[in-house]
Amino acid sequence: MDVKNINKLFKEDLSAVNLGLESFADNLKNEGVKAIQVQWKPPAGGNKEIAGLLDKLDIIRTKIDIAGANKKAAEIINNGKPTVIDISTAGKVVPGMRKKLILHAGPPVTWDRMSGPTRGAVIGGLVYEGLAETYEDAEKLAASGEIDFEPCHDHKMVGPMAGIVTYSMPVWVLVNKAYGNNSYATLNEGLGKVLRYGAYGDEVIEKLKWMESDLAPILKKALALHGELDMKNIIAQILQMGDEGHNRNRAGTSILIRELAPYLVMLDEPKEKIAKVLQFMNANDHFFLNLSMPSAKCIIDAAAGIEGSSICTTMARNGTDFAIRMSCTGSQWFIAPAPMVDGLYLPGYTEDDAAPDIGDSTITETIGIGGFAMAAAPAIVKFVGGTPKDAINVTTKMYEITETENKIFQIPALDFRGTPTGIDILKIIETGILPAVNTGIAHKKPGIGMVGAGLVKPPEKCFLDAFKAFVEKYS
Repeated sequence: MDVKNINKLFKEDLSAVNLGLESFADNLKNEGVKAIQVQWKPPAGGNKEIAGLLDKLDIIRTKIDIAGANKKAAEIINNGKPTVIDISTAGKVVPGMRKKLILHAGPPVTWDRMSGPTRGAVIGGLVYEGLAETYEDAEKLAASGEIDFEPCHDHKMVGPMAGIVTYSMPVWVLVNKAYGNNSYATLNEGLGKVLRYGAYGDEVIEKLKWMESDLAPILKKALALHGELDMKNIIAQILQMGDEGHNRNRAGTSILIRELAPYLVMLDEPKEKIAKVLQFMNANDHFFLNLSMPSAKCIIDAAAGIEGSSICTTMARNGTDFAIRMSCTGSQWFIAPAPMVDGLYLPGYTEDDAAPDIGDSTITETIGIGGFAMAAAPAIVKFVGGTPKDAINVTTKMYEITETENKIFQIPALDFRGTPTGIDILKIIETGILPAVNTGIAHKKPGIGMVGAGLVKPPEKCFLDAFKAFVEKYS
């Protein structure tokens, strides 16, 4: 630049562009100088190993159509049609289920590594199943090696919190009408002292037995009269009504009651039994959770196994570990220690009582509901903490790490924009943004139950390991 142009430049109003600490820009502004702060950080947060892998990723992109693979996965997610077709029992319909097998939430875990709530739920499950007469006997049996423990996800199941499923438990049966795959989940017990939060005791077992003997058979008959439930349509409705499908399910439970009530009253059952079923569902806002979860699994499972796709197909935790799975690597788990939840606690409890993050319910976030749809449910903040503005900010941020916007699941507060859908592990690495999750909190000791709810950040290690596996697979 010649002297003439330089002189001309300094006669004009100048603005400084700051790439460093914000305090540099603040100092300029204090002197009356216009300053623009650029939000920049080094690639991979300065991690040389990951930065090197990102360079390799650029080469991989010239050889493999990653964008096309992720677009295919996103289309499968958007086209999914989860449908409730029946209520049965785990032993009859869940693939590979057997009497001495107990399914649990999250990735694989052995008895010696199980968290308190998972152990408590196992103990209760063994007594419920009749494999042990006392809770002391159940604990000994669980540690004996005679009982097998496997993840729900490996059997097309999902389970909230501890996620314990035994042979005789009633389950919802779903099918993805678009792709033909099935999914299953137990019926929801409600909040408080319940098996899925690790509680056990006579009242817990008594409720489970009533659910097996009365609740499930009566709902099964009503569902047969009603016909199939189109869960995609119902989930779309609940987002318009203030639910997000993970921790707020009041609208979903209400819709389910409206759908089934006319057929419940037509059944040839004692009216006292019908009344108890309706009262139980009405008093349990989370009854719908055990339908939104298998709906999400039914949708996302169809997008697994796509070569070149970096879409996250599972997020799950068991109170010991947090793990994810990625489309192109199929059933391989990427595991890290489960984090603690930042939340609100029930009276009498504090963070010292809490177990680490637990449950399969993070499957909802993989299809764009739950934490990714918090902007649709401002009232959720009363349950998990924060403000309505925080809920909107969380959802808005999730668009940066997802492949697409959902065609059906829309958020009124965002001008009916589709929810952020299809978590892209590569975008997580490139942006440093982790998926948003809201969740319940179980007591760290067996046998106690729920102590609160809140927000949690998944461990970055899961996504870093998945990214490394992706680069290794395609280098």
